[in-house]
Amino acid sequence: MTMPWRADLGDGTYRNPVLNADWSDPDVVRVGDDHYLTASSFGRAPGLPLLHSRDLVNWTLIGHALDRLGRDAEFAVPRHDCGVWAPSLRHHAGRFWIFWGDPDHGIQQINAEDIRGPWSAPHLVKAGKGLIDACPLWDEETGDAYLVHAWAKSRSGVKNRLTGHRMSPDGRELLDEGTTLIDADTIPGWFTLEGPKLYRHDGWFWIFAPAGGVETGWQGAFRSRTFAGPYEERVVLAQGSTEVNGPHQGGWVRTAAGEDWFLHFQARGAYGRVVHLQPMRWDEEGWPVIGDEGEPVLTHRAPKAPEQAVEAPASSDDFPGGRYGRQWQWTADPRPGWTVGHRGDGLRLSCVRTAYAHDLRTLPNVLVQRLPAEEFRVETGITLDTGEPGAKAGLAVLGDAFSWIGLEAGADGTVRLVHRYAETVAEHERDAEHPRPAPGGTVRVRIEVTRGARCRFWADTGDGAGFRASGQVFAATPWRWVGALLGLFATAPAGPGPSGTAGFTAFRTTGRPHTV
Repeated sequence: MTMPWRADLGDGTYRNPVLNADWSDPDVVRVGDDHYLTASSFGRAPGLPLLHSRDLVNWTLIGHALDRLGRDAEFAVPRHDCGVWAPSLRHHAGRFWIFWGDPDHGIQQINAEDIRGPWSAPHLVKAGKGLIDACPLWDEETGDAYLVHAWAKSRSGVKNRLTGHRMSPDGRELLDEGTTLIDADTIPGWFTLEGPKLYRHDGWFWIFAPAGGVETGWQGAFRSRTFAGPYEERVVLAQGSTEVNGPHQGGWVRTAAGEDWFLHFQARGAYGRVVHLQPMRWDEEGWPVIGDEGEPVLTHRAPKAPEQAVEAPASSDDFPGGRYGRQWQWTADPRPGWTVGHRGDGLRLSCVRTAYAHDLRTLPNVLVQRLPAEEFRVETGITLDTGEPGAKAGLAVLGDAFSWIGLEAGADGTVRLVHRYAETVAEHERDAEHPRPAPGGTVRVRIEVTRGARCRFWADTGDGAGFRASGQVFAATPWRWVGALLGLFATAPAGPGPSGTAGFTAFRTTGRPHTV
């Protein structure tokens, strides 16, 4: 079984993106020989993914730091533009720290002695709307602590500005009202300054911050001899003559070998924000030079690091013991009973009763994961173990528009194969293909994804005809800040009483499929 994407080329070099999936707004820290990365998770649960690498090229997902998004019923339904925005990951005083901005509530902080947890409960460091992209700094020389954050105009009416605070060393409270460190409205040509990362280096306070917008922006660096400023600025990474649009927002890390590297995202439509790794050095004036003289590289010598196996975050899942892997998240805070325990392999989902089964975008009980590559194939088997009229289960590609293929019980309880979709502006799904019988209430389904996130759906009902294409090619779409997702679900119409279950066999993703 081939990996959907391999960044390690096996000859001492790598290719970008090193994480070819939607690991949005990455930040990275090194502890010893180990590197750890986190990313935005917005309204999905669990949140704050945690990835590990020894060489910055081969990464594995080792867990999540936030079990639930938590506030009463606020995240009982999908909220893809809320929740966890642009976290910062640091290691200080023997503990890991994550700070992030929730645009509707304020700046949160959690910490743990071990990266795998347990993590502390979220602590609100600064309350307010529009406070985003928070990053702490502990000055190891003076013992002082600081915090910087950006602003979301959608909530606060403020943007293009970075605010700084002095912070208590325990990271729990701010010691002043805050001052504007950088007002990019005063810098000609700069707009949408956000995503700051705060460092100390060579006697300077450094703020690495992107500007210019998600799709087409650039990476800036700012420096000052004092935290309060004034700061001078320079563009240190931009698209230039390359095909890498908007190469910005990420983190700087120095390896155990003393090399400097920069991880950043690139917005790629339905695929979300994929992560690139750039070499970094310091010029004779003490400014960072990222990539190839300020332009992103697509291939490069790999970092000097301990030998590591070729790896990427898992996307396939056999569901051993009926449990789903770390790569899966729910589209909202989960509730008891959505999964059904059993001793065998394969996933069993309850057919959750809802009045909104006609629109997957509104459902909290969709189990989702990122698209794992630009071109890939995904396949699973589905069994619908209920005769409840209207009960259904399927494999979906989910974004502002969605399409799914799977099984549905008819009015007489007979199970049939269905393929449905909804356009971005539609409020109700419709048939993408005529339904057909599914003998035994089982089907194998497949989605082949080619460049441009063009998705061809297939199904094998076990009638001897093998896999047959279904419907038209579907072009996946992102949400506003989130890439398209692969999803598994099971629902039943609103009403009383048990509604049955659906089973999913091994979920397999493989590399580039045949052209559709």
